[in-house]
Amino acid sequence: MGSHPINLLFRFLLEIMALFIMGLWGWKQSQGLTALLLALTLPILFAVIWGVFAVPDDPSRSGKAPIVTPGIIRLVIELTIFIISVWALYDMGYTMMSLVFGISVGLHYIMSYDRVKWLLSQ
Repeated sequence: MGSHPINLLFRFLLEIMALFIMGLWGWKQSQGLTALLLALTLPILFAVIWGVFAVPDDPSRSGKAPIVTPGIIRLVIELTIFIISVWALYDMGYTMMSLVFGISVGLHYIMSYDRVKWLLSQ
């Protein structure tokens, strides 16, 4: 079920939302040029981390692994980025949105139990 097209679309949307949240959080941390730099660099940094550290042949990704990563580490990276995004929403005062996003991420991982099991076995 983790590689079902609808779940992959859901995951993609969650990832895009997490990157957007990081940019918004960065923007709200300062003013002027610093705000702009944070709004641009935070999402790029997290996107690079997300894209580079991968498990070879991950069925939910392209299968390519620029930096080969054990499954448990990959899972920790994903969960950390999502948890930071949930916290960032909460920190900005979007408590309900934080709750909804956190629940959505949790539902995604429940629906992707087969992928989580696969990652833990790698």
